[in-house]
Amino acid sequence: MKKIGQWQWLEKEEVGSTNDEALILSQEIKSGKYVVTAQRQTNGRGRRGRSWIGYDGNLFMSFIQEIELSQIGQIVFVVSLSLLESLQAIFPKIDIKLKWPNDVLVENNKISGILLEKGAGKYLIIGIGVNLCGAPKLSGVLYPATSLKDKGYETDRLTLFEKYVEIYDKNCQILKEQGFMPIREKWLRNVKGLGEKIEVHTEKETKIGIFKDIDTNGALLLEEKNGLEKIYAGDIFYIDKK
Repeated sequence: MKKIGQWQWLEKEEVGSTNDEALILSQEIKSGKYVVTAQRQTNGRGRRGRSWIGYDGNLFMSFIQEIELSQIGQIVFVVSLSLLESLQAIFPKIDIKLKWPNDVLVENNKISGILLEKGAGKYLIIGIGVNLCGAPKLSGVLYPATSLKDKGYETDRLTLFEKYVEIYDKNCQILKEQGFMPIREKWLRNVKGLGEKIEVHTEKETKIGIFKDIDTNGALLLEEKNGLEKIYAGDIFYIDKK
C-alpha cells in the first residue's frame, strides 16, 4: 500500500473492476481514505447497469471515502468537476464541457465514466474511468465515446491520477468548508446546454424543456409549460444535436 496525498493507495496490475476491489477493501478497513487503481480492467461497469469497456493505458480508479447520505447527490458534481479541472490543468486549451449528471465531454464526445456505489458502513465507492488511449467505437449513439489520444491530447495514467487527487481534495475541502454553492457555481459555468432546450429521457418518460439550473442536491431543474420540474435521474440530449 502506497500513499498519495491524504489517501492510502492500492495499485493493482489487473482487476475485473476497481469498484469491486474497493468494495472488498471497504469491508476490511476501519477508518481513513483509500483509492484503488489498476493498469488493466476487464469487467468495468457504467451508470444504470451499462458496461464500461476498458483499454490498456486508460485510467481506472475507485475512491473509498466516508460520505454522509445527505451529501451523496452533491459529491457527484465534485467528482466530474474535478476531472474537468484536472484535464484543463494539463491541457489549458482543451475543448471540454460537463454534461448532467456526471459526464465529461471533449469536443462533444464522452471521455469518462463515473459510478457511485455503496460500500461498507458509511463508505461510498466512487469509481472513475477515463479514456486516455482508447475508446469503444459504438454506432447509433448521439454522444459516442472518445479518448484523449484520439483528440490529440496525450498524457499517461499516473500523471492524470496525481493531478486528479490534488484537485479532488481541494474541491472536497471547499464542499466541507463552504458548502455546495461554490461547487455548483463552478459546475454550472462549465456545463453544456444551460439555458437551452433539451430532451430528458427518464426510466418512465421523455420530457422536453429548458435546462434552467440544478438544485442544492444536484437535481436538474427543467422549465416546462407548467413550471419547473425536478429530475433526479435520466439522460439528457441537446435538441440542436438531434
